Amino acid sequence: MYVVIVYDVSVERVNKVKKFLRQHLHWVQNSVFEGEVTRAEFERIKSTLREIIDEDEDSVVIYRLRSRPMRETLGIEKNPLEDII
Repeated sequence: MYVVIVYDVSVERVNKVKKFLRQHLHWVQNSVFEGEVTRAEFERIKSTLREIIDEDEDSVVIYRLRSRPMRETLGIEKNPLEDII
């Protein structure tokens, strides 16, 4: 499945969340990651994020898609996605 994860977390945890997500997904721009993951990877990502964040203060939104979405960027591409064959 293809996921897009956006987050708004306290400054004390932002680097930990970013570092963790970089291990699994492609960084798109500040607080936004996306990529293809297996069901097991998806569950592991959710579980670890729950351990990192404070659910009373932080917010993580996960969009699950069946396939890679069509993307169009206006302005600067912060970190271009490249197709790997």
